[in-house]
Amino acid sequence: MKRLVSIGEAAKAYGVTPLTLRRWHESGKLLPDLVTEGGRRRYDLSKLQPAAEGRPAQSDPRRTIAYARVSSHDQKPDLERQSQVLESYCAAQGWTYEIVTDLGSGMNYRKKGLKRLLDDIIEDRVGRLVITHQDRLLRFGAELVFAICQTKGVEIVILNQGEDTSFEEDLARDVLEIITVFSARLYGARSRKNAKLLDGMRKAAEADGA
Repeated sequence: MKRLVSIGEAAKAYGVTPLTLRRWHESGKLLPDLVTEGGRRRYDLSKLQPAAEGRPAQSDPRRTIAYARVSSHDQKPDLERQSQVLESYCAAQGWTYEIVTDLGSGMNYRKKGLKRLLDDIIEDRVGRLVITHQDRLLRFGAELVFAICQTKGVEIVILNQGEDTSFEEDLARDVLEIITVFSARLYGARSRKNAKLLDGMRKAAEADGA
C-alpha cells in the first residue's frame, strides 16, 4: 500500500539525515516519489519498509567517526576512558564506526587526528561525528567545525552536554600554552616588566591547575 511520508520520516527509515536525502536527490542517487507545488519532497514508505524494519534498503556509505582527545601524556587513562565510552555508545546504536584519538592541547589546530578528521569531512567521507564533550574537539573554534559538518551533511552527536570533569585542568594547560607563546614574543623585546607579568600569570595558571 502506497503511503507518502515527509523527508524527515524517510531519513529516519534510512538512518541518515534529511540533508543527506536532499543531496541524494540532487545527485540523482535517490529521487522522491513526489515533489509538491511548494517544493516539499515526499517518499513512498512501502519502498522504505525494509529500512524501517531495521534492514536498510540503502545506507549512507560515509563513516561514523568517534573522536577523543586529552591534553597531555599523564591523561592517557582519560583518553582510554573516552574511547571506551564512545565505543560502547556507537556499538549500542549498531553503527559501523572508527575511533580517532589525539594527544594535545585544545588550542592546537594541527593535531594529527584533528587534521585527518577535517580532511575526511571536507572530502565527504564522514556521515556522523561522535564526541563525549564539545571541548574534546577544540577549546575554541569547535563551532566552526560544526558549521562545516552542517554544510557537508554530517550528523553531530555529543554524548554529554554538561561541563567536562577535566575542564579546569585542561583550561589551565591551554592558558599556559597561550602564555608560553606570548612569552617568546615579549621576552624577545627584553622587557622586564612584561617578563615579570608573564611569570605571575604562569604561576597563577599552574596553581589553578594543580
